[in-house]
Amino acid sequence: MLDNKSILITGGTGSFGKNFIEILLKSYNPKKIIVYSRDEFKQDVMRKDLAQKFPDKISKLRFFIGDVRDKERLYRAFNGVDYVIHAAAMKQVPACEYNPFEAIKTNIHGAQNIVDAALDCGVKKVIALSTDKAVNPINLYGGTKLVSDKLFISANSYRGDEGTVFSIVRYGNVSGSRGSVIPFFRELLNNGVKELPITDPRMTRFWMTLDDAADLVIKALEESKGGETYVFKNPSYKIIDVASAMNPGGKINIVGIREGEKLHEVMITSDDSRNTYDYGNYYIIYPNYIWWSKDDYFKDGGTLIKEGWEYNSGTNSEWLDVESLRKKIEMLGL
Repeated sequence: MLDNKSILITGGTGSFGKNFIEILLKSYNPKKIIVYSRDEFKQDVMRKDLAQKFPDKISKLRFFIGDVRDKERLYRAFNGVDYVIHAAAMKQVPACEYNPFEAIKTNIHGAQNIVDAALDCGVKKVIALSTDKAVNPINLYGGTKLVSDKLFISANSYRGDEGTVFSIVRYGNVSGSRGSVIPFFRELLNNGVKELPITDPRMTRFWMTLDDAADLVIKALEESKGGETYVFKNPSYKIIDVASAMNPGGKINIVGIREGEKLHEVMITSDDSRNTYDYGNYYIIYPNYIWWSKDDYFKDGGTLIKEGWEYNSGTNSEWLDVESLRKKIEMLGL
């Protein structure tokens, strides 16, 4: 499906974008991959790295300097593009809290610009990356991503019979990604810190890797019909167990929950359970809008989950213990 196709990734120099592009170059034969982002230094670093790893395929890459806030630039970048993966966002919770207007411009206005440009330029599919923080949001980042999700889902009502298909992939903190807890702990330990900081000993997260995230995006590209929110099934773990796995026998310093931080990741709310189907190793949340028709958009083979059920890292049925975490962290190679 991705062979001989033009694929654009907004925020393409981020952790997800870099990993996703490498998977595309290893496993597929795309016509063109467009990296759309606003940091020319990161683009240059990525270009050099990929030229070493894929010298025979570097000609397939295009590096566009641009911001999702700039609709005119998006129209130029989307010309001739088949698929768009929207990964660009202001993601740091403290930065969004301190710069709310900027977060709104990027995460909400930027999403609207993506929708308009995709519809008008004839893009076949847009897969937008969401976050657990958009579920019952308690911080501005989550609030802006909730609005962004709604914009992409509702955009399907503008597509007509043959227009752009819009769908969402939702996941939480990616293990080992930039800014996540594992590289943070690793940096502290490398600097000689003996006591790792834990915000709350009850805190849990879902374990998900960059490869998992890429697999779910590819699945959405292959099968989405419009309006779906894809959620991968993952085991849970306790942050305090990560500290024990990385620093056996070390002391823990309880520092308190930070502003806008949640105890647990929630991927699917109990209210969404009425529209959520289990497909084995992932879930799909379907929209509940007048334009959405089960005959046109539903994927066969799913089982409707029990009403009132919530997909929460704190109440999950599958868990990683300290030893399992130690092995998985070693596999990350950090």
